[in-house]
Amino acid sequence: MEKLSLRDQLLDFNASYTRCIDSDNLESWPGFFADVCHYRVTSAENDRTGLAAGLMYATSRAMLEDRISALRHANVYERQTYRHMVGLPHVVRSDTNEAECETPFLVVRIVQGDETVLYATGLYKDVFDLSGEKLQLKRRVVICDSSRFDTLLAVPL
Repeated sequence: MEKLSLRDQLLDFNASYTRCIDSDNLESWPGFFADVCHYRVTSAENDRTGLAAGLMYATSRAMLEDRISALRHANVYERQTYRHMVGLPHVVRSDTNEAECETPFLVVRIVQGDETVLYATGLYKDVFDLSGEKLQLKRRVVICDSSRFDTLLAVPL
């Protein structure tokens, strides 16, 4: 089988990543990340000013697994689903071991029996580990265009 180009690998990765979240298969979500990783959801303003605070923050796959466990067993939030629309990835730089990419996204939130609303737009700023059999995120900073959410940010973006 022919090896996919980096762009095609990124497209497949983001399609699988967002499908995992949109189909509520959240227990599989941490598997998209390296064991030691960085995941943060922040606003464009915080990113511009260099503020490290995030609405969600993790520095390991284990922390992401804990987040999903808490989401399933401890947190109380309005049941909702997301639908992601992801743009084309732009490769900022790459070498044989790592690629840095930026990918725009749009997320709508669906609450059963209620309307579908635009929930978040923004940019994924990623660093991928290319050294293994499959791509893994070393870092994903989810930069939301707005700092306002109409409800609790419970499910990962």
